[in-house]
Amino acid sequence: MEFSAPDHRYMARALQLARRGLYTTTPNPRVGCVIVREDRIIAEGWHEHAGGPHAEINALGACREQPAGATVYVSLEPCSHTGRTPPCSQALVDARVGRVVAAVGDPNPAVSGRGLQQLEAAGIATACGLLDGPAEQLNRGFFKRMREGLPFVTAKLAMSLDGRTALASGESRWITSGAARQDVHRLRAQSCAILTGSGTVLADDPQLTARPNGALAARQPLRVILDSQLRLAPTAALLHQPGQTLVFTTAAADASKQAQLEQAGAEVVRLQATDRTERLHTALHWLAHERGINEVMVEAGAMLNGSLLQAGLTDELVVYMAPLLLGPDARAALQLAGIEQMQQRLNLKMIDSRRVGQDLRLTYCPCVTAAGNAD
Repeated sequence: MEFSAPDHRYMARALQLARRGLYTTTPNPRVGCVIVREDRIIAEGWHEHAGGPHAEINALGACREQPAGATVYVSLEPCSHTGRTPPCSQALVDARVGRVVAAVGDPNPAVSGRGLQQLEAAGIATACGLLDGPAEQLNRGFFKRMREGLPFVTAKLAMSLDGRTALASGESRWITSGAARQDVHRLRAQSCAILTGSGTVLADDPQLTARPNGALAARQPLRVILDSQLRLAPTAALLHQPGQTLVFTTAAADASKQAQLEQAGAEVVRLQATDRTERLHTALHWLAHERGINEVMVEAGAMLNGSLLQAGLTDELVVYMAPLLLGPDARAALQLAGIEQMQQRLNLKMIDSRRVGQDLRLTYCPCVTAAGNAD
């Protein structure tokens, strides 16, 4: 389908508006909407927070003149079902708009296409696929959860130029610059959850909060700890921060330790899986289905980072590389098992590189073969 230059311009604006919900809409997607009449924007809106009005409703409510006959640009297909809010497709029908252009269809297989079908049945012209790549990228976690039942997983690594994350003693503060650490807080703030292992918590006692501007963000990501033996202490700093903490453990874990953690405010979930790879997959699946988690940021040690990567569960690596050397006795960033020949190596594709303070931020995705294994 051919789209005009004005179509591209107004959809780009809708995507710009959608980004305003980058930190607030979870578990919902980030969506923007622009209403245009005679090449004039008569209203704009975006989805501001889960449970609140969707982008189309906010835009309709902001109209400076009647929307009848106008063209609506929305970065995601209007919803056609009733959830915490009424369906947007019906609101557009009631407003008697003339045309609706969606950047991309709803990825939920239960409702995909139905919003546009309802509009077409009411005599409203529709089009879909304008700037669909950027629109899907903005909501990559939501799309993956809808399509695969798993969240989008980003592993954050802070390392020296020789690939080390800490001295042999465990000392690691600070490898990267303040600018890089502030950038990490921005990534935390837009994530739905932060995942780490009990070993990291025991070694560093982190808070795992999002402080993107030096102050606590209004919405804190869910803190998720993998702790098969429930080694986490009830006095751990992360249990006493704003937001929620979830601890995944095994079925055989000590019930008294679980009670202590729950009394300290943690939610403890026992996983039946015994194999480590199966536990990782089960935990991520649980987060997607039970908590609506779209995006997980991993801030963990070499073993967990390596296990996730080799299990094919890591979608992206964000590497902050500092201009310093720690030597061969320092701790490696990733522990990868079973690599003895070059053909077993894990290849990565660079997505982005930029300078953050005195450090480099390098973004990679794993190369995947047709069989689904990292190549």
